[in-house]
Amino acid sequence: MIEIFGNNAGLVWNALNAANGQSGKALKKATKLKDKELYAALGWLAREGKINVESAGDDIVVTLL
Repeated sequence: MIEIFGNNAGLVWNALNAANGQSGKALKKATKLKDKELYAALGWLAREGKINVESAGDDIVVTLL
């Protein structure tokens, strides 16, 4: 299971590397991850200090650090 989280984190990182500053909705579309998978990947990247997550109304905006 840990390997899946890491792979999904890689998908998110690659999507952000291609176009930094994406919303949660845009990341879901770019990575084709489900909500739980996306948020687990974001948690992984946040724990490693790779991303910044900010609230934007009903969504979030994620940027690489």
